[in-house]
Amino acid sequence: MPAFRQIKNFTLTSMVSAALIASGCAAAQAAPVKEPAAGETFTLDLLDINDFHGRIAPNSDSAGAAVLAGAVDQIREANPNTLFVSAGDNIGASTFASASQQDEPTIDALGAGGLDVSAVGNHEFDRGFKDLSGRVIDSYSQATGQDGADFALGANVYKRGTKTPALREYAIREVNGINVGFIGTVTEDVPSLVSPAGITELDFGSELEAVNRVAAQLSDGKDANGEADVIVLLTHNGSENTQCSTIAKENTSYGNLLRKASGQVDAIISGHTHQSYDCSVAGPSGERPVIQAHQYGTTLGKVSLEVNSTTGEVVDSTSGRLALSAENEAGDWVAKYPADAKVQNIVDSAVKESEKVGNVKVGEISQDILRGGEIPGSDRGVESTLGNTVADIHLWATSNDDFAGTPAQIAFMNPGGLRADLLYGKDGTVTYKAAADVQPFANTLVTFDMTGAQIREVLEQQWQPDGSERSKLHLGISDGLTYTYVEDAPRGGHIKDISFNGKPLDESATFHVAANAFLAAGGDNFTAFAEAKNHADSGQVDLDATVNYFKSHDVVEPAPLGRAVVAGTDWAKVELSATELAAGEEATVTVTGLQEGAQIGATAFDGQLVISDIPAADAEGTTSFELPIDEDTKAGDYDLVISQTQREDIVTVFSVVGAQTPSPTPTEPTETPSASPTDPTPSQSASSEPTDSTEPTASASATDSQVATDDAKETESNQEQDHLAQTGFGAAWLGIAAGVIVLLGIVLLLVRRLGNKHGH
Repeated sequence: MPAFRQIKNFTLTSMVSAALIASGCAAAQAAPVKEPAAGETFTLDLLDINDFHGRIAPNSDSAGAAVLAGAVDQIREANPNTLFVSAGDNIGASTFASASQQDEPTIDALGAGGLDVSAVGNHEFDRGFKDLSGRVIDSYSQATGQDGADFALGANVYKRGTKTPALREYAIREVNGINVGFIGTVTEDVPSLVSPAGITELDFGSELEAVNRVAAQLSDGKDANGEADVIVLLTHNGSENTQCSTIAKENTSYGNLLRKASGQVDAIISGHTHQSYDCSVAGPSGERPVIQAHQYGTTLGKVSLEVNSTTGEVVDSTSGRLALSAENEAGDWVAKYPADAKVQNIVDSAVKESEKVGNVKVGEISQDILRGGEIPGSDRGVESTLGNTVADIHLWATSNDDFAGTPAQIAFMNPGGLRADLLYGKDGTVTYKAAADVQPFANTLVTFDMTGAQIREVLEQQWQPDGSERSKLHLGISDGLTYTYVEDAPRGGHIKDISFNGKPLDESATFHVAANAFLAAGGDNFTAFAEAKNHADSGQVDLDATVNYFKSHDVVEPAPLGRAVVAGTDWAKVELSATELAAGEEATVTVTGLQEGAQIGATAFDGQLVISDIPAADAEGTTSFELPIDEDTKAGDYDLVISQTQREDIVTVFSVVGAQTPSPTPTEPTETPSASPTDPTPSQSASSEPTDSTEPTASASATDSQVATDDAKETESNQEQDHLAQTGFGAAWLGIAAGVIVLLGIVLLLVRRLGNKHGH
């Protein structure tokens, strides 16, 4: 029935709020209080989880299935009018204890813990619709003693090409004489979140349309098609935000669902985005509680509805989140509720069974190999060492000597497929369980052909379509493939330069590519993979490929970051104390504009000089170091290359000039004997003085300095030498030439005179 249609009742609100505080509700918010209709009221408690993902055993703040069930037991004991529900993703992407047994332990544990109803999540489709509609639903029937279809509600899941529901749309539970209806929906993005091959017979329609259609049906007064006094929406969809004011206004399909879902809906329980919030958001008939209880069973959501026992009218509501464990002073996580004994036995048996194979050592790592984000795994939009490492593993698996197919050249890995980090621990040991936790989906590896242009397209598709739950999903890429990109660019313009094996990627060429089946079918909106040619099953499951990789490598190093590089060199400014340096000198290099604590690298002389131990950037983002020039360095222009991981190199040019020989000190000239024609010393300083004598004479002034030569280069020793002396034409030769000319003149004069005598 429509919620909050009565006048406020402050006394009732105070009683309900006090009860929630006493039970430990965190961040509880109360919707506006309405006066109840005539008749008595009772409190309907809805306990909820979302995105449990098979976390049946306790780990850190994840309390485990037994404590979760114990909390439900305790609250039910205090209030029998309690239902335990889920917003989906109970299974899939599970920890090894559950995943190693196809998540049967999780279904058994939730069933024994009293789960009443659940929406379907996208991960319930991980093994395909046939597995969900058959094995999974049958297992819920056995575990709960109820119709298993009530644990996979999906009102917006249709048979392909029709509006015929493929799953149950709603479930009814009677509490204190009142029918409580649960409508289940799942995000419309499911086709991009699971392997398309497993859902070929399904369509995923509008959640809003489905909710309003089913809510109208449950409120039309016709018992034949189901009736509910209270209606609750279980949606496997949610917000990326945690602030209620932002959630209420967000322009997403989820925000639209919150505001426009039928006024007959009294509360909305969410999932999918692994966030933690409880809010009151205005709908068509007033405000109603909206909640998401984080993930992995860390918290238990609690929505308390005050219901008129006669009319079924919801007259008040509160919501909150109950932490299931707390960290003590020693840093250990301690359960806040007693464990349910029956569920504990299920968990213990599952863990014991998984340990038979889980503790087997499969290899070693040299250091932690992590997912993306400041907290590993928190950001799927950034490059990660784990993403690149897994891509390397998949490339190896589809190209090594034992691989029977056409060897792959490039491999990709989706960040959402990485569900745990590889941690070094005490000695770097990697167990089968640890390897399985990284890739828990049991995807097969597929090879196919892509053009270079399609590879560019798929790299562009990392920036997801508008309205997607995440704006970017950063692909892990294998060794040999690199690219530069601009983060803030128009769609289609993010990727700049792409290289393969050190050369520009030929976009007209065809490359053989490997990826898991999820990506190969176009999962996560990477449609370019699905458009590739010649898809072929490699015959290997991702986990098996990983185990074999570890067995063939003594120690696995994390793949480096920097295969994807932010384009542009404006990330820092580089200054040299001098840009012209003599061999043997050094320059101080100052780099500014860095982040505090940033580390940079520097090389020069085509990588022959590597400068190490450069200090981290200080609080002002500055660091400096010395650039030494070896004494044997030849003159010329050289590059100083400043590098930082995931940044384009900054290149600064400097020059090395040749060493200068000091000029000689001049000495006083002294008298020297006249040079003879047989002594043409080019290094002597020469001068010629004209005289009245008709005989040729020559004189030379010599100094004690000589022309110094160094590597065949001449240096003048006396700045007063004339041009002839500088060219090596000695004074003696000048005297001889002058004498010959004078002698010739005398001969001509005598001939003339003699001729005159004969002529008279």
